[in-house]
Amino acid sequence: MIDASARDGAETLTGRLGAVDARITAAARVHGRDPAEITRIVVTKFHPASLVRELYAAGVRDVGENRQQELSAKAGDLADLTDLRWHFVGQAQTNKARAIRSAAAAVHSVDRPRIADALDAAAEKPEEDVLDVFLQINLTDDPGRGGVHPDGLLALAEHVVGLGALRLRGVMAVAPLDEEPARAFARLARMSESVRGVAPSASAISAGMTGDFEEAIAAGATHLRIGSAITGPRPLRG
Repeated sequence: MIDASARDGAETLTGRLGAVDARITAAARVHGRDPAEITRIVVTKFHPASLVRELYAAGVRDVGENRQQELSAKAGDLADLTDLRWHFVGQAQTNKARAIRSAAAAVHSVDRPRIADALDAAAEKPEEDVLDVFLQINLTDDPGRGGVHPDGLLALAEHVVGLGALRLRGVMAVAPLDEEPARAFARLARMSESVRGVAPSASAISAGMTGDFEEAIAAGATHLRIGSAITGPRPLRG
């Protein structure tokens, strides 16, 4: 039987955080990786800023948001947490680039030259203010999904490398629903290698969410975007 105190601990925010971190550590070690080299980003979509403050108290420093409005609002509410790093992981729009850039330390969803140009142009001091970006790749056959088509990946990488206020960190993708995550992430890892031919330092791979982060670790993911496994179910939206 499961001890009642252990069960209660697993149902708390810190309990869920600890359980996920233990799984990350175990998966990393199985594959001969250093867990310290993996950044765990807690995605707090629809959750209040107060939950982010609780996460911060538990040691979390990397938080992700999918929507610019939530990113801006929460970053403003929590401005006193000066070492909190915000990651924008949703689809970016050019008319919101300045707002995204003012709040985020990294953008994981650059998928076309126009959004790269908009984020670059939004830098207040281009020579000092460099934004980390990931190239989002569409691993599906649906052109309506977010992400650059693999055939256009290297051209996009070359474009971003030429922008002075952006730093290309690597690639990002979401595993398709109709494909085994391990297979999808293996393809992403091969694409990451090709991008390093353009930008040798762009070695980061942003992949893996609540349901597949262990498979992502096996494929070399350096940044995990985990939501409900840590935060619990998202609040209902009115």
